Amino acid sequence: MTDELMACTCPHHVHRNAYCKHMAAVENAIADGTLEAFPSEDEDDAEPEDCDCDGLGDFPCWPCVRNGRKELPN
Repeated sequence: MTDELMACTCPHHVHRNAYCKHMAAVENAIADGTLEAFPSEDEDDAEPEDCDCDGLGDFPCWPCVRNGRKELPN
């Protein structure tokens, strides 16, 4: 465990007050540097390297949908 306080909303933690798999995943991501809690605003609007929106007309490519840059039409 870390010195920081952690909580989770999953039933395992809420009802048993136990260290859960979600807490372990966050600790692992922090330890290996893959978790960025507060990404910069510039990264949010950045076009993914594998963006292919230009070739799809008005339809967004999956990389842009996944990173929240564009939304799928209804």
